[in-house]
Amino acid sequence: MSIETAASTARVPLLRRLYVQVLIGILLGVALGHFYPAIGTDMKPLGDGFIKLIKMLLAPVIFATIVVGIARMGDLKEVGKVGAKALLYFEVLSTLALVVGLLVVNVIKPGVGMNVDPAALDGKSISAYTSMAESQHTGAVDFLMNVIPKSVVGSFAEGNVLQILLFAVLFGAAMSRFGDRVRPFIDMLDMFLQGMFGIVRMVMVLAPIGAFGAIAFTIGKYGIGSMAAYGKLIVAVYATCALFVLVVLGAVARICRISIRSYLRYIREELLITFGTASTESVLPQMMKKLEAAGCRKSIVGMVLPAGYTFNPDGTAIYLTIAAVFVAQATNVPLSLSDQLVILSVLMLTSKGSAGVAGAGFVTLAATLGSLHTIPVAGLVLLLGVDRFLNEARAITNLIGNGLATIAVAKWEGAFDEARWHEVTGGGVAQAQAGDGLPMESSPLTAGDLPVRS
Repeated sequence: MSIETAASTARVPLLRRLYVQVLIGILLGVALGHFYPAIGTDMKPLGDGFIKLIKMLLAPVIFATIVVGIARMGDLKEVGKVGAKALLYFEVLSTLALVVGLLVVNVIKPGVGMNVDPAALDGKSISAYTSMAESQHTGAVDFLMNVIPKSVVGSFAEGNVLQILLFAVLFGAAMSRFGDRVRPFIDMLDMFLQGMFGIVRMVMVLAPIGAFGAIAFTIGKYGIGSMAAYGKLIVAVYATCALFVLVVLGAVARICRISIRSYLRYIREELLITFGTASTESVLPQMMKKLEAAGCRKSIVGMVLPAGYTFNPDGTAIYLTIAAVFVAQATNVPLSLSDQLVILSVLMLTSKGSAGVAGAGFVTLAATLGSLHTIPVAGLVLLLGVDRFLNEARAITNLIGNGLATIAVAKWEGAFDEARWHEVTGGGVAQAQAGDGLPMESSPLTAGDLPVRS
């Protein structure tokens, strides 16, 4: 990092830094929701509005990033190789997350001693989740068929990430065959993408307000007292997520020759926004831009990061195993080792259907318990009051895992610039110039492309 860059960064007032503003918004939201719960509950539109603004940008950003990256990559064999490596990585890491969650819940035993009678539970309060689970989580063939959109316009209108991903890969592959003839179109699409990221920067100014509204609603509706009542469960989920990040993902980071601490510091704004909104979708465009600026090739980022939102839900996997066994413990349902292995096997499939939106993990859990016929689905009532607090932990872990997955695949493909990474995470702003180090397949970046970091 140059002396000029360090000096300019040091001159930025603390309160103008995004992560500080988001942290203040979260703290104010907690205070408002606790002391004035009725008003806090009314703040829900602020969080929902911010997420809707970001979701408005997801489809064009994902599409343009993938098409530009693949078209400029040229070699279609490389596209297939990247996809195969990414899916292999996703399967290994998400399975490890399931195993870690299963081990911890058997050690801590958060549900033992609650002695809840399943017959006394009112299942009406979770009927919406169970019906949604029945409609969304079907067989493997149906899942694969749903990846194919009925219409391209429909997939964009619905914001279906997998369908957009499929169409973008096919379109980018088709464009790559025409070579120089489509270069003006690809350049125009790249300029369109830069404009979309400009809108992202404008929307991110509202992140502190969105985090404030979402947290105020959560505390106002459920109360801090619900955290105390389920303290052991909350500790189990948060501790397991932290263990997974530091040990498992820390090992992946060491293999990639980067510091997990530097990585977490680099995405701290995104972590705080995800914590406030309980949604990883709210930071997807910003994460794509940051990873590209920090040394990952654009084509890798465009393919791996959006796909990871569905196929690599590490935090959700941890939550699912802990929550499923917790319900069994609380309702005194005995689970043998073979029973837990069956749960693990089912979750290896159902967890892949969870998206990056708040509440998706709860729907997936309802579908899993409904298919097992061992643990009472009505036991999910026990999780309703605390699920929102657990959502933050799994969303943050999902975000960390998917960002690191992108770096790992880029490193695997020789498409990761370590020098650029160390420059950016050391506090400097990347100045991506054509021909400087690894071919980045992107237009030059300026200081305005990245949030100011301390």
